[in-house]
Amino acid sequence: GADEFRAEGVACYRQFISGLLDLTDNIVGDRVVPPPHTVRYDIDDPYLVVAADRGTASFSDLANGIAAEHGFWLGDAFASGGSAGYDHKELGVTARGAWVSVTEHFARRGVDVQTDRLRVVGIGDMSGDVFGNGLLRSRSVQLVAAFDHRHVLLDPDPDPARSFAERQRLFDLPRSSWDDVDRTTLSAGAMVHPRSVKQAQLTPEVQALLGTTATTLTTPELVRAVLALDVDLLYLGGIGTFVRASTESDDDVGDPANREVRITAPELRAAVVGEGANLGITPRARVELALGGTQLNADAVDNSAGVDTSDHEVNLKILLGLAETAGRIDRAGRDQLLAAAAEDVVTTVLRHVRDQHRALTRAEAASQQELDTFLEVLGALARSGRIDRRTNALPGEEELDRRRRAGLGLVRPELAVLMAAEKVRLTEVVLGSSLPDGPALDVLALDYLPAALREVAGDLVHAHPLRREIVTTRLVNEVVDRMGTTWVTSTCRRTGSDEPTVLGAYWAARTTRDLGDLWDQVDAAGPDDRDDAWDRAVAQFDEAVEAALPA
Repeated sequence: GADEFRAEGVACYRQFISGLLDLTDNIVGDRVVPPPHTVRYDIDDPYLVVAADRGTASFSDLANGIAAEHGFWLGDAFASGGSAGYDHKELGVTARGAWVSVTEHFARRGVDVQTDRLRVVGIGDMSGDVFGNGLLRSRSVQLVAAFDHRHVLLDPDPDPARSFAERQRLFDLPRSSWDDVDRTTLSAGAMVHPRSVKQAQLTPEVQALLGTTATTLTTPELVRAVLALDVDLLYLGGIGTFVRASTESDDDVGDPANREVRITAPELRAAVVGEGANLGITPRARVELALGGTQLNADAVDNSAGVDTSDHEVNLKILLGLAETAGRIDRAGRDQLLAAAAEDVVTTVLRHVRDQHRALTRAEAASQQELDTFLEVLGALARSGRIDRRTNALPGEEELDRRRRAGLGLVRPELAVLMAAEKVRLTEVVLGSSLPDGPALDVLALDYLPAALREVAGDLVHAHPLRREIVTTRLVNEVVDRMGTTWVTSTCRRTGSDEPTVLGAYWAARTTRDLGDLWDQVDAAGPDDRDDAWDRAVAQFDEAVEAALPA
C-alpha cells in the first residue's frame, strides 16, 4: 500500500543521505575534520547541502534529522525548507522568478502581462508548486490549454476573471487535477480529456482552437497539437522533455515516457517560452527556437529563484547559528527572524533573475557587434573544460561563419551558458586570490543580510564560515550582469591586469566614486531608454576602473 511504499522510500533516502554524510568533511569547533577511515584525494570541503525537489520536498526535516545524528556542522541548514525553513510553494518563489523572465520578454514586445490578455498553453496542473503559482501571477491570462500526466484541459475562449478564480480554487485544494475543474467556469466547447483514454472526441470549438477539421484525435496527437498551438506563451511547470531540435532523435533526448507527445522546435509556435520547470526543452531545441524568433532564456535562468532562495536560507541559518551560540537569540527567536526575512529574501532573488535576464538582452545585442570577443571567452572556457560545446549546443565554426555572414550573434540560450560558465570561472579565480579577504568587500557581506537580521547578527557576518564565498559571488554577479560577460576578459587584455585586480578596481570605483547610482538609473529606465542609460554607466565605469588600476 501507500504507507509501505513511503516507508521504503524513506529507508532508501535515509541510506543515501547517511552515505553522503559518511564521506563528507565536517567542521568541529573551528577546524575541518575529515571522515574517519577514508582516503581523500581532494581538498577540505565540508559544504554539502540538500535541495528539496519534487518527490523529496517533504523529506527536508528527515534529512536534517540525519544530519543532526551525524553531528554535521550545518544542523538544520543542511536541507532547505522543512519546518523551520522557507516553504517554496507557500512563497511561490520559483514561479515568481519564472514570471520575472516572462514579464521582461513581453515588455520588450510592448505587452504588459498584468493588463494585456495573454493566451497561454501550460504544462502542469494547479496542484503543482511551479505551475500552480505561475498561473496565478496574472489575472489577464487566458489559459486555453494545459496538460499533465493525467488530463488534457482545453478551454477555447476562457473568461480571464472567472478562469483565474477557478485556478485559485484548485490551487487551494489539498490535492487537485484538471478533472476537478468546475465545468461551468469553462468556455463553450471546453473539454477535460483523461490521458488514459486513447481517443479524444473534439468539440467544434476545440477543432477551431487546434486548427483541425478532424473530429477525433488520439491522445498523443491531442497533446502534440496543444504544444504546437499559436499562442503568446508556453509555460513549462511540469516534469518531462517535450521539445527537441529537428536535428535530434527521440533516442538522443531520452525521457521515453514523453516520446509519443514530444514535438520538434519548428512545430512550436508560442511567441515566448517561460521555463518554470527543468529540462522541458533540449539545449539544441532552445537554440533552434531562438534562431527562429521565439523569445526564451534557459531553464537555469528562468527557475533560478528557487535555488537562490535555498542558498540564502542556508547562509542565514549559519549566521543565526552564530548568534545562538553567542546567546543573543534562542531557537524560537531564530525561527522568527528567518520568517521575518522571507520577503526580503524573495525580493532579492527576484531581482537577481531580472538582472540576469536583462544582462542576456544586452549581451544578445552586443554579440552581434562584437562576436569575436564573445568567441574569445567561449574558446577559453571550452579549452579549460568549463564548457562542453557539444553538450551545451554551442555553435561550431561552420555555424559561426554563417552567422557572421548574416550579421548574427549568439542567441539567449547560448549566452546563458556562456554567462554562467564565466561567473564560475571568475568565482574560482577570485577565491584563489586575497581579494575577498580585504575590508573593502565587507559591505557586500553586510548588505547580503535582510534588514531583520542586521541588528541581531550584523557584526557576526565577518565570522561567517562562507563570508569569502558570499562576497565573491555577489561581486562576480554584479560585474558580469552589469558590465557584461566579456568585460573582465577585455579589460584584462587591454590593461595587462589580472582578474582579481580588475574586479577589485571595479569595486573601488563603485564605492569611492559613488557610481552605484548609475545602476539605479539603468534599473529605473524603461525598455526604450535602458540601453542609453546602460551605455553611459558602462562608459563611466570603464573610465573609473582605468583610473583605479595600478599603473
